[in-house]
Amino acid sequence: MDTKIVIGSIESCDLPEIGINNLQVKIDTGAKTSSLHVDNLGKYMHQGKPWVSFDIHPDVYDIKKITSCKAALHDVRTIKSSNGTSEVRYVIKTLMRLGKYSWPIELTLTNRSDMSYLMLLGREGMGKRILVNPAKRFLLQS
Repeated sequence: MDTKIVIGSIESCDLPEIGINNLQVKIDTGAKTSSLHVDNLGKYMHQGKPWVSFDIHPDVYDIKKITSCKAALHDVRTIKSSNGTSEVRYVIKTLMRLGKYSWPIELTLTNRSDMSYLMLLGREGMGKRILVNPAKRFLLQS
């Protein structure tokens, strides 16, 4: 059996390719896709390819702090949310770092303002590398 990374129900992650550090992420084994709360989402063309721009407030205690991000558009998908409604979302592919581990994940960009955490890590983002201990939090903190 391959060694799995054991994480808690909440972890802190970095998304270094889009300039986000120390973002609390909710681990959700019931969700297929991973999602990120963004504001001011826009699509544009860059060197003949579709890109997206968006803002994020990475510090929930300081909503005046805004990080503006840009990323290549990876896909557009219809996602069924936990409340049963479907929404068309832009998808980016970016590197995620959890503790000393990192790998590329797909993130759907959406409005999660009514949720407690700005990012949700779903099953596809975990792949076969993760085991979740739901009774613990921040297991990868040093």
